[in-house]
Amino acid sequence: QVQLVESGGGLVQAGGSLRLSCAASVRASVRALSAYNMGWFRQAPGKEREFVAEISWDARNTVYADSVKGRFTISRDNAENMLYLQMNSQKTEDTAVYYCAGTNGWSQRPKDNNYWGQGTQVTVSS
Repeated sequence: QVQLVESGGGLVQAGGSLRLSCAASVRASVRALSAYNMGWFRQAPGKEREFVAEISWDARNTVYADSVKGRFTISRDNAENMLYLQMNSQKTEDTAVYYCAGTNGWSQRPKDNNYWGQGTQVTVSS
């Protein structure tokens, strides 16, 4: 069982930056966090949850949604069981609840992710 807790959300002006963190706890009886590919998703009011970024278990591979490419950076620290999302040059359309997620596979589809955090609100004002 993997438990995920996001933090770092808040209110930021357009053009500003925020860094989201996701702390993972993994039961000793299951695989370490480093065995999972991890990702960030977001959900705006009235919209479906959408993919933001994904990082492979060894951090060698990353993929980003076109809407955030060049502005957001996903990273991880397996030794600390942490996942991060650095968000720069933020736009009002980045406003959403952001979720971290873990998967045994490699997929940008929410339904393919097995583990989810509770989400953290990010609001970008104009």
